[in-house]
Amino acid sequence: MNSYGDPSSSRGRAQIPGAHGDPGAGPADAYRRGDDARGSWSEGTAQPGRASVPPRGQAAGGRASVGGSAAVPPRAGSAAVPPRGTAAAGSASVGSASVGRAGAGRASVPVSPAGRASVGVGSAGRASVGAASVSGAPYGGPAGRASVARASVSPASGIGAPAGGGDRGPGGRGPDGRTKSARARKRRRANILIASFAVFIMLAGIGVVGFTYYSTNVVLPEDTTPPQATTLYAMDNKTIIAKVGEQNRTLVTIDQIPQHVQDAVAAAEDRNFYRHSGVDYKGIARAAWNNVSGGDKQGASTITQQYARNAYDNLKDDTYARKVKEAILASKLNDKYGKPQIMQHYLNVIYFGRGAYGIEAAAQTYFGKPAKSLTVAEGAVLAALIKQPVASETHRGYDPAVNPVDAKSRWDYVINGMVEEGWLNAPGRPERPTEYPKNIKSPKNGGAGIDFGVNTPYGNVINYVKVEMREKGLCVDKEADVTDKKPLCSQALMAGGYRIRTTIDTKIQKAAVEAAQRKTKGSELAGQPKNLMAAVVAIDPQTGRVVAYYGGDNGTGTDYAGKNTDSNGTVTGGHSPGSSFKIYTLAAALKADKALESRWKGRGFTPEGTKFKVSNAGVDNPSCGNSCTLKVSTLKSLNVPFYHVTQEIGPDKVIDMAKQAGVTTMWRTDTDPAKAYDLTKTDPKDIAPSPFFHVVGYGQYPITVLDHANGVATFANEGVYNKAHFLYSVEKQNETTGKWEKVSSEKLDPKRRIDKDVVADVTSVLKEYPGQVNHRLADGREATAKTGTWELKSDSSENGDAWMIGYTPQLATAVWVGNVQKRLPLKLKDGTRVSGANLPGGIWERFMNDALKGEPKKSFPPAANIGDPEAGNGDPPPPPPTPDPPACNPLDIFCQNPGNTPTNPNNPNNPNNPGGGLPGNPGGGPDTPTNPGPGNEGGTGGGLLPTITPRTRE
Repeated sequence: MNSYGDPSSSRGRAQIPGAHGDPGAGPADAYRRGDDARGSWSEGTAQPGRASVPPRGQAAGGRASVGGSAAVPPRAGSAAVPPRGTAAAGSASVGSASVGRAGAGRASVPVSPAGRASVGVGSAGRASVGAASVSGAPYGGPAGRASVARASVSPASGIGAPAGGGDRGPGGRGPDGRTKSARARKRRRANILIASFAVFIMLAGIGVVGFTYYSTNVVLPEDTTPPQATTLYAMDNKTIIAKVGEQNRTLVTIDQIPQHVQDAVAAAEDRNFYRHSGVDYKGIARAAWNNVSGGDKQGASTITQQYARNAYDNLKDDTYARKVKEAILASKLNDKYGKPQIMQHYLNVIYFGRGAYGIEAAAQTYFGKPAKSLTVAEGAVLAALIKQPVASETHRGYDPAVNPVDAKSRWDYVINGMVEEGWLNAPGRPERPTEYPKNIKSPKNGGAGIDFGVNTPYGNVINYVKVEMREKGLCVDKEADVTDKKPLCSQALMAGGYRIRTTIDTKIQKAAVEAAQRKTKGSELAGQPKNLMAAVVAIDPQTGRVVAYYGGDNGTGTDYAGKNTDSNGTVTGGHSPGSSFKIYTLAAALKADKALESRWKGRGFTPEGTKFKVSNAGVDNPSCGNSCTLKVSTLKSLNVPFYHVTQEIGPDKVIDMAKQAGVTTMWRTDTDPAKAYDLTKTDPKDIAPSPFFHVVGYGQYPITVLDHANGVATFANEGVYNKAHFLYSVEKQNETTGKWEKVSSEKLDPKRRIDKDVVADVTSVLKEYPGQVNHRLADGREATAKTGTWELKSDSSENGDAWMIGYTPQLATAVWVGNVQKRLPLKLKDGTRVSGANLPGGIWERFMNDALKGEPKKSFPPAANIGDPEAGNGDPPPPPPTPDPPACNPLDIFCQNPGNTPTNPNNPNNPNNPGGGLPGNPGGGPDTPTNPGPGNEGGTGGGLLPTITPRTRE
């Protein structure tokens, strides 16, 4: 290709045989060139059969002799063609017609954006269209005009053959002459039609060019930022956990794109890129002809034209008008920007397949590395993709995973082009690669393009990021409030191009998924009934960072760990926490000066004014009777004492404690559907005891797994609350410098919400619980725990929700197991009922061990023993009986161990044993108020043997 700005270039102007450097060409030359009897110009010398045109810049004096006839004076207005670049540059006139057959001249489309054409007035007779020469002024030069020569017409008869040749007899008569004459007339008519059509197309095209150029308000790249995908990273700021957006794109600057990658793209798409003015007018003409003739749409666009087409929405169609507008924009772009900038813009918008827009996304998608790290061979692979990155009906495209043969052939074409252009194997240039890259990544199902991470457990993290961006004021909900820095929240992630660092710890997240995800081989849920579903949320207590979140397998379905909104706008997502909620009731009692040793009634009863009976999972008379301490009631999961506690201190105090710990939403269960209450905006006194009754004390009302984990984290942090969050930092790219700038950072706001001594006493009880349910952590690591189970229905003995919560000083976790959709009885594959101690407990233990592996062991502070031990409505304990003096046979075992007597209160055979026994096995019972079930220990006492069979119910 010749440079449009090169004065010696023939591009952009018609070449006329015998003119411009061929003054000696005669008529025979014209015939040999297939020009029929087309007038061949000479500079200043008239020759037989040809119109004489004076040299450019001279007056149009002189006469043209025709076949020896009298000289014909110059026609009025047929001025000589001046030199290129003068005021009349590009306007050519042709003298009178030569004798013989008329030929159609050729005209070129001017480079000038004006592109106006003037057509002379033809005289009667046989038309010969001149060959108008139009100067191809360099881009940015003055606009030129092309004028089509006036057509002169001679009489139809009486004209002899041109001197020196002819193909007819004298006067053109005779059989052979008539045959040849007929053929000549047909050719003339065909030539006239073709010439007329060509002139029409040229004039129409030039008119559209001129009109569009002056009437279109061209928007340049600084005003048109292509949509970018938002990338979400794990806490390590390296691992990409998700990428979302209308287009998977990350903008980069030219200094981040190696020169050999730029050269590879030029070799593939536009080898004359560094030399031309940005526009391929042959491509425009070809597109015009194909549109008119109905042929295939063709391109041959330069890189600049391709960029214009991809960057502007109004250039997406494939029409002649689009081609013209594309050329105008390309010309303006070439005028405004240098080649590096155009290359940068181009490589940021072009599509590379697999959902990757731009070179940076392509480098990550195909090679898992940034564009700046691409090798020559890798860059050539990406350059080869641009021609056709995806398969069509006629070609399989150039994705190496889809069409490896053609992909390799195209790669060779790119490499060879780089060598031919001196971009490889030249001084200061890289060497030619010898092997096709073998490290090309395979396409990922649901993991490529704009939905990467959405269809994984990380998908729910994306949803929380959206919420937090709104809360931080990084986006707005009303279009009237939109600014350059604050987009609509509905579009912020999809087109904002943010770089977001989340709080997710990949190691801990992996532990959660491997323990709770059904499809993960070897998980606790693998092989269990299909209706079972698990959710796990883990939080760093000292910061509130959510380090692991598993609420489902993707972000488009139900989030079983958080809140959801159904098609009617109803907020759902809570699960009844059962006895796991008692940690808040216990803390509220301690805050109200009720000591761990305070005693409460434990026998089942029907509260006054109600129709339901409060029972300990169907057990009316626990071993501690009506003298159950708060500590024993917690460890045995007794419901009756906690009902009495809630009734005495007020249900609003229990709700307020849960609120202070971090529970934000609670659902009432006496409506259909259940109605959610935002505790952060509600005074607990306004919602208790109605609609939230005293049964709140043992966990009837649903809450989310995330909220429960946040509440547990506050206890793990000795009563200091940190709001659970997923956002660590948000960065936005500076479009000018390409550098990432922080627009939001994590701002911790720790607040003491619960008294430290209250938490110390709660922890002193809960740290005995892992041994209670046979889920101690590895290596003797100290941890707390509490289970919870809730009934399937109010009149059912089956379970519908099961929990295990617990914490160490470094990690707080909540685990829930329930139903996938329809509420069904929770049963293991062997038919055993699911309770907090089995499946949820197994998930919790496995997860905590894996998540804390390698972390230092930390201990909890000692109990503070606050409150009044004489508080409570329970009976005082009976005085211990006075032991008899040892008067027995020395061989009697009771003599040898005086403490192990039937009257010893710690003896499991003592009917007055209130439960508790050894700290590791205080006994317990189910967590549901109406669920007796087989094998229920509920209130029958503890025991001293440490190796009891694990309970199937609590």
